[in-house]
Amino acid sequence: MQLTLDLVLQFGSFPGMAQHRALLRKAKVASWIEPALRHPGEIAVRIVGEDEARALNLQYRHKDYATNILTFDYAHDAWVEADLVLCGPVIEREAKEQRKSLEEHYAHMLVHGALHAQGYDHETSERDALEMEALEILLLGALGFRNPY
Repeated sequence: MQLTLDLVLQFGSFPGMAQHRALLRKAKVASWIEPALRHPGEIAVRIVGEDEARALNLQYRHKDYATNILTFDYAHDAWVEADLVLCGPVIEREAKEQRKSLEEHYAHMLVHGALHAQGYDHETSERDALEMEALEILLLGALGFRNPY
């Protein structure tokens, strides 16, 4: 079965945003997300700066810092409907710390977010975390990326 992904890709304003925009072409982002989907759907991906990421994390998770990705899952059935908000500066910093390319880390975080959008949650139990991690390793390997862990 061919899954259909309706993808919207947006960029906020932050220092170095042009590099992120050049790397994250819509077709490439879709090619990373689609293998992680079990169902068709609509996903909006927004790459933001630290101020916007921090404000959203505070508003929705009550945590006062910019996190790498926030997933907003709106459909809980056989249709994926979600917003993935990634903080470009945090992703870039983490990629350097983890000795990954920016592309590798974005691919990982987008697969991670797509799994969250389908109900996977590494914070609910160790079993769920292990299952999600195994899926991420498998999916990223199929995309030609090394184990992100």
